[in-house]
Amino acid sequence: MAEFALIDRLRARTRTRADVVLGIGDDAALLAPPPGEQLAVTADTLNAGVHFPPETLPADIGWKALAVNLSDLAAMGAQPRWCTLSLSLPHDDAAWLESFADGFFALADAQGIALIGGDTTRGPLSLSVTAIGSVPAGAALRRDGARVGDDLWVTGTPGEAAAALSLWQAGAIEVTHACADPARETLRQRLLRPAPRVDAGLRLRGLAHACVDVSDGLLADLGHLCARSGVGAELQLEALPIPLTLRGFAPMQARSWQFAGGDDYELCFAAAAADRESVGQALAFAGIEGAVVGRVIAGDLLQVLDAAGQPWLPPRMGYQHFA
Repeated sequence: MAEFALIDRLRARTRTRADVVLGIGDDAALLAPPPGEQLAVTADTLNAGVHFPPETLPADIGWKALAVNLSDLAAMGAQPRWCTLSLSLPHDDAAWLESFADGFFALADAQGIALIGGDTTRGPLSLSVTAIGSVPAGAALRRDGARVGDDLWVTGTPGEAAAALSLWQAGAIEVTHACADPARETLRQRLLRPAPRVDAGLRLRGLAHACVDVSDGLLADLGHLCARSGVGAELQLEALPIPLTLRGFAPMQARSWQFAGGDDYELCFAAAAADRESVGQALAFAGIEGAVVGRVIAGDLLQVLDAAGQPWLPPRMGYQHFA
């Protein structure tokens, strides 16, 4: 399959949109942003053996390549609109590409984002997506707005993807086959097909003072938010519920996955304590659960306190490339 045949296969899967003046097929795309809105642009690269197990099915790779970018847009409160895709493939494989496209476009169509261009090349398996969204001027969620006294919230069930990765590393699950145990299958799906919290991000506009997506671990990513806002954070270990899927593991192992595991793609955000009920309603309308896990404090200390009020630390703070 030649390069341009590959591109044609992807172009055939895209949907036409009024805000795409010129899409795939030219040197660049031409877009028509909504009047009065700012653009939010993000990019992520996924490499085989680093961001997903090498044997991962292509449909799951396609889904995740887009999902991690949509999570960034969610953290900005941006409406997804357009994306580009750059593929590095070791060899031409029409069946692999069609399966990859099944996963990619299943999520793209569900979130209303259009593929408008990209690049293809021969090389080690690697995927780079640039996603573009829009947000009313001045309404974007950012990392630098947390205020002392704010509640700190986390959406969903952090820790499940890290648990699945540990199980795969131990040979206890396979990423290419469904698990007979429903709890382990939930963990496997959380690793392979994360659900970007786009609707939650949109509904948090005007409520969240600061927001970050949890990709490298709750403590690591909250640390970025605190650094940008010039504040500290105090978390309560027991305030983050342990989901049913993690209750069969040692409690401290589950806590380590929750606070330091990566690949969750949940949202961590700061909001006024007085708005707690409104935030809860916003998350409910978005169909996602959330928990208040701590508060913003003055200074630069980031700590987790156990039930006895003593500082608790996981074995590591989160994932870092090159560390």
